[in-house]
Amino acid sequence: MTVMNLDKLDVWVRAKDFAVVVYKEVVPHLPADEKWNLTSQLKRAAQSIPANIAEGHGRFHYLDNVRFCYIARGSLTEIQSHMAFANELGYLPDEIYKRMTVQAESIGKQLNNYIAYLKRSKQGEKEVPSAYTIREEPEPYIFDDPTEEPPSH
Repeated sequence: MTVMNLDKLDVWVRAKDFAVVVYKEVVPHLPADEKWNLTSQLKRAAQSIPANIAEGHGRFHYLDNVRFCYIARGSLTEIQSHMAFANELGYLPDEIYKRMTVQAESIGKQLNNYIAYLKRSKQGEKEVPSAYTIREEPEPYIFDDPTEEPPSH
């Protein structure tokens, strides 16, 4: 899988577009005094969704890909929580909140389907996932003693 293939992954494209909408249509409604709190949290969570899908896509083992998709799904849920909070505080208009909630739920369903596909396909199952380590017995460290005379033959 290459970076060029990422734009063919529909769930990543939709997550990236969703993040752009969060930046352009949600964040501007938040008050300036929320810049370092709610605004920052929304921006980081929005960026996290496509970034984690991309990182998983770049992994060789399907379990790594699934793990990063779970992180993306968590960030999507985090965004929904922040938007609900912003809506209840009166920062985010109902129309935008409802539209963004529908879009988030749709992306969440697509992400769940992608996770299910990854689990079924088991791509890279012969590779060692990054969560596992390969253990080898260490070789003893041998060094020459510079004060010792070389053996004579």
